[in-house]
Amino acid sequence: MKAVLSGGLLLVSAAMAVGCHGGESTSPAVVQTMQARVVESRQQEVPLNVRSTGTVRARETAVVSAQVMGRIQQVLVREGDSVRAGQTLAVLDDSTMRASVEQAQAGVKAAQNAQIAAQTNAALATSTLGRYKQLESQKSVSPQEMDEVSRRAEAAAANFDAVRAQTDAARAQESGARTMLGYTRLVAPFSGVVTSRMADPGTMAAPGVPLLQVDQAGALQLQATVDESAIGVVHKGMKVQVAINSAGSTSVAGTIQEIMPAADPASHSFLLKIDLPRSSQLRAGMYGTAEFANGVRQAILIPRTAVVMRGSLACVYVLDGKGIAQLRYLTLGAPQGDLIEVLSGISSGEKLVDVPADRDIAGKRIEVQP
Repeated sequence: MKAVLSGGLLLVSAAMAVGCHGGESTSPAVVQTMQARVVESRQQEVPLNVRSTGTVRARETAVVSAQVMGRIQQVLVREGDSVRAGQTLAVLDDSTMRASVEQAQAGVKAAQNAQIAAQTNAALATSTLGRYKQLESQKSVSPQEMDEVSRRAEAAAANFDAVRAQTDAARAQESGARTMLGYTRLVAPFSGVVTSRMADPGTMAAPGVPLLQVDQAGALQLQATVDESAIGVVHKGMKVQVAINSAGSTSVAGTIQEIMPAADPASHSFLLKIDLPRSSQLRAGMYGTAEFANGVRQAILIPRTAVVMRGSLACVYVLDGKGIAQLRYLTLGAPQGDLIEVLSGISSGEKLVDVPADRDIAGKRIEVQP
C-alpha cells in the first residue's frame, strides 16, 4: 500500500513539473506597429453664436388682385416669367366698363350743350341789364321794370354757374368710368418675376382676391427671427454669416437691413431682414440660417481630418499611454473652420491619429510619422 502511494506521488510530481515547464514556454502576443500622423485635442476659445433661422424672400413682393368685379379673359404670364413695370399681366371682361364710359361721355356732351345755352342766356341777360341801366339814367323805365331785368340777369348767371358745375360733375364721372375701365387690365407694379399664378381665364375675379404674385427683381433677403433674449446682440448694418443649405455648403455674408421694432407676442421673437449678395443660386423660398457672434466660450477642438464616420456615428482613434490606438465614439458640435468641436468623448490634451481613412488601426501601436 505504501508502495502504491509513493508511485502516485511520483506521477503527480512529474505532471506538475511538466505543467510548469509548459507555462514557461508560452510567448506574449505580438502587437503590430504602424506609422501615422498624430494630432492633439485642445481646449480653445470659440465664438458664442446665436443662430437665427428664416426664409429667403424678395425685398418687395406684390400680390396682384382685381379692383373691380369681372370675368378673366386673359392671363398673359406664368410662374417664372420675368416682367417689367407696367406690363399687362391679365385682362378682365371690360364690356360693362366700356358702356359706363360711353354713358359718361354722353353725359358730358349733354352738360356741355346745356352750359353753352346757359352761358348764352346769361350773356343776353347781362347785356339787357346794361341797356336798362342806360334807360334808367334817362328816367325812361320804371323801377319795377328795372327790378325785373336785374332779377332775370341774376337768375341767368346763377343758372350758368349751376350748369357749369353739372358739366364738371359729368367730366368727373367720365374720368371715374375711364379709371374703372383701366382696372380691367392688371399690370406689374415693378420689374420682377412672377412667382405664383392663382387664376386662369374664365375665373370670376373679385376685388381683393389674389390672382398673381410678383417678386421684385434684384438681390434677396433672409427674413429670420431672433429670440428676444438675443435682440441686444444685433443691430442695423451688422454683418452676419448666412448659410443656405440648398444653395451649397458655403456661407455668404449678409447685412442686417431692418429690425422690426416690436416682437411677436406669440413667439416672443423679433423679425430681422438681412440683405444677401446677388447670386444665381439663391431663390425665394429657400431655408437659411444666420449666425451672430455673442462673446466667446471654451470648447475642445480637434482637426476634422481625425474624425472617422462609422455609419452615422463619429469616432476617432485615441492613443493610450503605450501608444496603442483605441477606437472611441464622439458627440460632435459645430465646425470651426478646419477644426470641429467635441461635446463629449475625449478631453483636452489627448493624442489622436490624423487621417485614419478606412484603415482599421484599433489595437495597433502607432509610431509618430513626421
